[in-house]
Amino acid sequence: AFKAKVADICEVYEHAIERASHGELTFSVDEMTGIQALERTMPDIPMKPGRCMRVEFEYSRHGTQALIASFNVATGRIDQANVGDTRTEKDLDTHLRALLTHYPDALKVHLVMDCLNTHQSEAMVRLVAEREPGPIELGEKGKSGILQSMATRREFLTTESHRLVVHFTPKHCSWLNQIEIWFSILVRKLLRRSNFTSQADLKAKILDFVDYFNRTMAKPFKWTYKGKPL
Repeated sequence: AFKAKVADICEVYEHAIERASHGELTFSVDEMTGIQALERTMPDIPMKPGRCMRVEFEYSRHGTQALIASFNVATGRIDQANVGDTRTEKDLDTHLRALLTHYPDALKVHLVMDCLNTHQSEAMVRLVAEREPGPIELGEKGKSGILQSMATRREFLTTESHRLVVHFTPKHCSWLNQIEIWFSILVRKLLRRSNFTSQADLKAKILDFVDYFNRTMAKPFKWTYKGKPL
């Protein structure tokens, strides 16, 4: 199962740009939770010849925020980012619906996601079903039909013939999700050394960084992993 899932995701990445030229979109989606709004108690000491910048180790903590982001594999841009207090099933549903409104004419959408339970939820199933040309009988959650269990929902979400297809990474393999590379950029460029006076300040600076990244740094990642040892 691991080899099949890896091969599927690598194939999605490999042909993302080609598919985009034909109206098919590919997004890498995930959440970054527990982002702390830390304010240093003293200002940084700037670098000078022979000494690197020094950062105060004591801080005031102003709470946390959760980021949900969708990385466009073909363009390298963050096409949708939402920052809030939670990352629930409803939050993800709101995020994905906002993302899809940017592309109302897309012939098909591929989503690469890890196997978190909110990624295999009733809301995800209903979102996929709504994009199909005809009505689909979904059943009742926990009792019958497609919504009966996480396994039945996962099977429905990964059906290749649908207009919206989810490609799940294997367990403990979220590193296969390209959005994780972008999260590491966010940490290095913004979160690690910045000061945040409040949760609102943290949210504003994250969204500002998304805009800055899209304007100046965005480009597709060169994916070299093919499912075999490098």
